[in-house]
Amino acid sequence: MNIQIKRLDHVQVCIPFGTEEDARAFYTNILGFQEIEKPDSLKANGGLWYKVGDIELHIGAEEMNGYKSKRHPAFEVESLLEIRAYLEQHDIKIQDEKPIPNIERFTFFDPFGNRIEFLEKGVVA
Repeated sequence: MNIQIKRLDHVQVCIPFGTEEDARAFYTNILGFQEIEKPDSLKANGGLWYKVGDIELHIGAEEMNGYKSKRHPAFEVESLLEIRAYLEQHDIKIQDEKPIPNIERFTFFDPFGNRIEFLEKGVVA
């Protein structure tokens, strides 16, 4: 069998139970992501869903132990340096990552310990 992948549908990160308003403050107000309604069957689980470009970001609620793994969504953006300055103005600590040819990138953590990468292609790193 040859599995045919159409596209990436969604990425899920996690927040502690009861912190949806804090997540909205970050993902909606700072990052400007568009919140979309979760299916009724999943609303009792907590969390939020967002439309980001042509994929979805699902933010699930669960018990969190503070562990910061390498798992992360990576979003391709335009004007990476302007975005970096904007995030720094909001006291978000930026971490430079190892260079990749023709890609400029950095990572940061949301208020819940989820690592996020922003990258811009077609630039010399």
